[in-house]
Amino acid sequence: MKNKDITSPEILSEYVQKYGFLPFFKNSIPGFSVEEKCPPELWFTDVPGPWEWKGPVIREGKCTYGKFFKNKAVYVSLQMLPYLCALRRDGYDFDARCDDDLVFYKDKEIYEIVQKHGAIVSKELRKLAGDDKSFDKYVTRLQMQTYIVTKDFVYEQSKSGKQYGWGLAVYATPEHLFGQKPVTSQYKTPPEDCIRIITDKIRENFPEADENTVLKLIK
Repeated sequence: MKNKDITSPEILSEYVQKYGFLPFFKNSIPGFSVEEKCPPELWFTDVPGPWEWKGPVIREGKCTYGKFFKNKAVYVSLQMLPYLCALRRDGYDFDARCDDDLVFYKDKEIYEIVQKHGAIVSKELRKLAGDDKSFDKYVTRLQMQTYIVTKDFVYEQSKSGKQYGWGLAVYATPEHLFGQKPVTSQYKTPPEDCIRIITDKIRENFPEADENTVLKLIK
């Protein structure tokens, strides 16, 4: 795999599986993003590019997508997802977190709407949640905690049936998408071990990234 060789959703998917984690945008680790590995001529064109590939890659069922690193979007392979969930949830399913009063009221409301629907378009979720001005903050926090992920992206359609505008995220719980076991299988793994496993996976492909840089990115 070479620099700027992500030219199709299939190649993008291969990178996600190889790296375990792949941020969409540039970050503190050079080369560790879709933005840096996709040719500039494929961005914002009339042909499908990295923005439009999100849905097809997610629908394969080999990875998930959400705001997982510093509130920014990241692809995560199913192999690495249990370690991220164990780290961010600290062994808490959402109901258990509620029982211990560790959940903001609005986060609980949004999570329960998503859980009730199974999967829901962001536009509809916002409406049902009262169109709160801090809606994006709540949803991002739930993604950072791995309780909500992006299942797909859908597009508005004109009267003629033509798609237009930005893709709208379809949210779901990872348990709804992948089942309980693939999500919670590493709950008993101590947080420090999860951090080590995630850090080692990233540095396996980016050995020039020092440990502190990786830790600041994933925490």
